[in-house]
Amino acid sequence: MKIYNLRLRLMQAPHLGNFRDGFLAGVRKGWRSFVWICKIMIPISFLVTLLQWTHWLKHLDFLLEPLTSLINLPPEAGLPIIIGILISTYPVIAIITVIPFTIEQMTLIAIFTLISHSLIMEGIIQHKSGLNIIKATLIRLTAAIVAVLVVSQFLGDTGQSVGLPADLMVHTPFLEVIKVWAMDLIGLLAKILGIIMLVMIILESLKSLGWIKYLHRFLRPLMKVLGVSDRTATMCVAAIIFGLLYGGAIIVEETKKGTFTKEELERLHISIGINHAMVEDPALFAVLGLPALLMWGPRFIMAIIAVQTYHAITHFTNRLLHI
Repeated sequence: MKIYNLRLRLMQAPHLGNFRDGFLAGVRKGWRSFVWICKIMIPISFLVTLLQWTHWLKHLDFLLEPLTSLINLPPEAGLPIIIGILISTYPVIAIITVIPFTIEQMTLIAIFTLISHSLIMEGIIQHKSGLNIIKATLIRLTAAIVAVLVVSQFLGDTGQSVGLPADLMVHTPFLEVIKVWAMDLIGLLAKILGIIMLVMIILESLKSLGWIKYLHRFLRPLMKVLGVSDRTATMCVAAIIFGLLYGGAIIVEETKKGTFTKEELERLHISIGINHAMVEDPALFAVLGLPALLMWGPRFIMAIIAVQTYHAITHFTNRLLHI
């Protein structure tokens, strides 16, 4: 009888009800966010796949020749860079393992790609949650150029030309391309759904139990180093761990509350635009034998520099306006 009463009291405990409410809220928000992500990803990824199939991306290399020359890379580096800018890091990894780049050239391409990839899809997510897409794109491209330019000074001659293998010019049948695209997209969306649901349920449960404040307190030192508000800690960590694509739904959902200032959101997005997906993406490049320190270090440093530069410019501008 005593055991039964104990179980009954536990079942009726307020914190269990709060957890249930948080769990259900997380599921609802997770699904709504997943649908929103699908509306962005499906059409854009299909369009980019068509551009890749028609080989139009290869014909855009000449547009990046001034850039590759500036950052001490050969013209052939334009192909993986532009594919990374439009798509993601994954096809870049596939390309640089086929083209005979040196380790030093691959390192610079990796640094650029880790900072400036998926600029369209991730730019839309940032635009929806606090930072104009044009501003976000320009900041990430500038950070990538500066980071690669600085690192290249320590890697010797990285501008020597390499040859493109004939395999890259093979024309795959359209139906095969669509089949691969659909299967890859389904797998990616399933992964995104799982991550969004898990994170949303955890966040909403923590909020309903009143524990979210402890998470923010724990993360405050890291937020201080990065130069972002500790009130945006949840969004910052979601982006750092899961990336802008996987963590984007969480970021958008949090900003809907309207409790953050414009400066808080812009500082957050400047930081996570440069410094996100810090677990999986750098590790994939490091597996190729690229220096692990250079896969993580430049992004982290550039994120801090970019946020502090923004803060200084904003502070100076505000002082001028009040003179």
